[in-house]
Amino acid sequence: MKEILVCNCGSSSLKIDVFRLDPASRTPSNSNAGLTVIADATAERLGSDEAGFRIRFYNDGENSGGDDRTPAEERVAVAGLKHQSALQKISEIFAQRGVFPPEHRLGVGHRVVHGGPFIKAPVLLDDENIAIIERCAEFAPLHNPANLTGIRECAHLFGVPQVGVFDTAFHATIPPEAHTYALPRAIAEKHGLRRYGFHGTSHEYCAQVIAERLQAGAKGETDESGDSRNKLKLITMHLGNGASVCAIRGGRSIDTSMGFTPLEGLVMGTRSGDLDPAMIEVLIEKEGLSIDEVGRMLNKASGLKGICGHSDMRDILAARAGDDAGQAATAGLALDVFCYRAKKYLGAYMAALGGAVDAIAFTAGIGENAAIVREKILSGLDAGAGIALDPAKNESPPPDGEIQAANSKTRVFVIPADEELAIARKTLGLVAG
Repeated sequence: MKEILVCNCGSSSLKIDVFRLDPASRTPSNSNAGLTVIADATAERLGSDEAGFRIRFYNDGENSGGDDRTPAEERVAVAGLKHQSALQKISEIFAQRGVFPPEHRLGVGHRVVHGGPFIKAPVLLDDENIAIIERCAEFAPLHNPANLTGIRECAHLFGVPQVGVFDTAFHATIPPEAHTYALPRAIAEKHGLRRYGFHGTSHEYCAQVIAERLQAGAKGETDESGDSRNKLKLITMHLGNGASVCAIRGGRSIDTSMGFTPLEGLVMGTRSGDLDPAMIEVLIEKEGLSIDEVGRMLNKASGLKGICGHSDMRDILAARAGDDAGQAATAGLALDVFCYRAKKYLGAYMAALGGAVDAIAFTAGIGENAAIVREKILSGLDAGAGIALDPAKNESPPPDGEIQAANSKTRVFVIPADEELAIARKTLGLVAG
């Protein structure tokens, strides 16, 4: 019996999942089989007086899994808790419960935000690849250093092979015409100024799930190595506090809305998304802000929060339906701006993929749970693009996740996000191979 631990260190958070592997249940047609989550932990507000973590155990992995499992949960509050000490405490509790013991450890998979132009696939984390993550910290100063803390502490705690799964890796296939900024070429190349894209693990996972469900796609397209690839044309929409859209052909990303940093693209919870760069000069001159203050504003105080004061879509929908006419109006505007920007990218990526697409997928917190967001993004596309929703299915998606109307030319899916499972898959592929 072997287990894989997945570690996701954010700037002020930590998420740990432990998967148990049952090789006997794995088949070529069911790549999820054999990986069952047996425990998870989430630490938040690390470094603050409100720091703490929640840890859950799913029947110690004694059954075959499923959404009906009720976990045993513990909550621990520790003021000032940081990434390193949180990992230590969580590992101690795991050890007490017999989770991820030395004899069961197969490997540790890490979510890493930025691999720059250097890392284009999951990699074993040796000294050379760790040095690349350090080098790319200039592109992701809030995330890569936290990722490195998790990598180093897990190496100390567990002593097994570690795998890095990079947000940027899936987008390494984006062609030059899509990733190149129209800047002086010498300067762009000197500083690595290009579009990298993020949420790659989520977009790739969605594409794999759709391909498995459709069990289709014309075969025969091959890459330079002769590998057979399907020709499915997909658009995946990762809509959460951070949001991005991805155009996928034959399982490969050909364009995505986030760029050099996660600030570009859609309107998000606190990020502005696409913005005329001249506004930065205006903010500095008219508001007397420093460049750092402008950066914080665009990343932390803009987006939905900037428009209506709320960054959480649940709060926005509640305010929109509330009795305060002023708040309802600004909340409604925020919702409309969010959906309009997403619809524009959807249309652009349909054009990039050559018109009609095989499927559109919604994932992440908003994409999975906000029926009105899905409705607004796809409204009016039935006549021209042949995309139509079934209102009842959109309101309450069925188990297969398909919510399109019977006459829709394009299939529409709601796919629950599971980046941890995707990372566990990739970790298994490297350490077992």
